[in-house]
Amino acid sequence: MSDAPHAAWPELALAGWRDTYATLHLWTQIVGKIRLTLSPWLNHSWHVTLYVTPRGLTTSPVPHGTRSFEIAFDFIDHALRISTSDGETRQFALPGLSVATFYTRIRAVLAELGITVTIDERPNELPEAIEFSQDYAHAAYDPEAARRFFQVLVNVDRVFKQFRTGFLGKASPVHFFWGSFDLAVTRFSGRTAPRHQGGIPNLPDPVTCEAYSHEESSAGFWPGSGAIDYPAFYSYAYPAPPGFRAIKVRPEAAFFSEALGEFILPYDAVRAAPDPDQTLLAFLQSTYEAAADTAKWDRAALECTPGKPGVVRAV
Repeated sequence: MSDAPHAAWPELALAGWRDTYATLHLWTQIVGKIRLTLSPWLNHSWHVTLYVTPRGLTTSPVPHGTRSFEIAFDFIDHALRISTSDGETRQFALPGLSVATFYTRIRAVLAELGITVTIDERPNELPEAIEFSQDYAHAAYDPEAARRFFQVLVNVDRVFKQFRTGFLGKASPVHFFWGSFDLAVTRFSGRTAPRHQGGIPNLPDPVTCEAYSHEESSAGFWPGSGAIDYPAFYSYAYPAPPGFRAIKVRPEAAFFSEALGEFILPYDAVRAAPDPDQTLLAFLQSTYEAAADTAKWDRAALECTPGKPGVVRAV
């Protein structure tokens, strides 16, 4: 077997970059909260997310009066870059910065560009939350670890976008949620869902309730935490239909985590597969089918043949 798939899907053992992961998580929260504060609310909090680029993660254009600006993480040159619609650009290096220093630096650069914004300094979805301006404890940045993580995001973004083409109904973009630090894509049945009970640490219940307002099947990737202490793909249904957790999904390495209430596929099972893309697509498709079938979605009306480059979808 060729080593090419393993080179494209690099090793990402959590133990080897846990401190860098924690710092990056908080940096992305700062950047994400800037987008959140200045952007009009979009259903399911889609206005707060970041997106994968050929160099890292970006806010996409954020409105500020009659101008717009973009904040982008560059995990190749290891810098944060801020660009405005009137041609201004500023950047600073990432290595060596604590969360507090990063927070101070980005506020100073934005002010220099004439952008004023005040964000909630308390991190979301983390049980032990230190305000950004006070957090000097998180200051690790391993450029090689950040590069490997970015390479994983590039691969996952590609496969998730391919998976998304097979659905005609309402579906999210492929986007990065900085609160939970995961890249996700979500499909919707078109029906409303029971009101979510909330209870996510440091996340207002109204935000959670709005995010889960409609019946969905969601899949994503995250570096691991808590009960799953390794990088993994996940897939869940909300609300979880009767029989969902008992469905046999693909590939064989996938399993249902009772602790999390969702299907899990270890990243290393994808990385080690002869065809990682197809292995991940099998997980995405089979877990979606488990959700759609047990919840009795109108699959005939919602699905289509997966897209191909340059080929118009037949109607």
